[in-house]
Amino acid sequence: MKRRTLDKERARKMRAQGKTYSEIKALLKVGKSSLSLWLRDMPLSPEQMRAVRDFSPKRIERYRATMQKKRDDRLGLAYEKAKNDIGNLNERELFLTGLFLYWGEGAKTMRGTVTVSNTDPEVIRFFLRWLEVLGVERSKVRIRLHLYTDMNIKEETRFWAQLLNLSQNQFLTPYVKTSALTDITFKTGYGHGTCNVYLGSMALWEYIMMSLKWIRTGA
Repeated sequence: MKRRTLDKERARKMRAQGKTYSEIKALLKVGKSSLSLWLRDMPLSPEQMRAVRDFSPKRIERYRATMQKKRDDRLGLAYEKAKNDIGNLNERELFLTGLFLYWGEGAKTMRGTVTVSNTDPEVIRFFLRWLEVLGVERSKVRIRLHLYTDMNIKEETRFWAQLLNLSQNQFLTPYVKTSALTDITFKTGYGHGTCNVYLGSMALWEYIMMSLKWIRTGA
């Protein structure tokens, strides 16, 4: 069978499947004039036209951009409302907020050790701010990172030290997991491992535990 005849049959078959002239041209590398001749009796049905329109890459991209803008606008309004409702936190409010953070994320069974672990850098930043409210100097804390085998230890240590305004001398030898970060199917989006903040203080640990006990039973 001649190449031109074969292309015509393939073009008509693809047209019957609902493909557009542009799609057929791209696949067969034939001119529009040839397609117009071969397919003049095969216009797309109204259903096919709607499908082409609805699944056009440009149309899909415009739809995604429109939906993203709507989400961004909603979040912007919610953020402004939250900012106005919450306002600036005073020291007592920071103290109480930090207690609830510790209630959820802090270690309660390591007697004498105040510690919080998280993958979210902003959680760790807030925890350090809370410790300052409690009178703890940042130079007193120690950090241990939990990383993966495919992560650069020096780069991640530098990232956390700069973000938290800490000296790299405050970082203990990291724990490196035998698995790779790229093997994880569910990712939080932070991608810098888990940061563990440690502070050895029996007095502070007991104070935090008794504060949480009061909230649970007496508040």
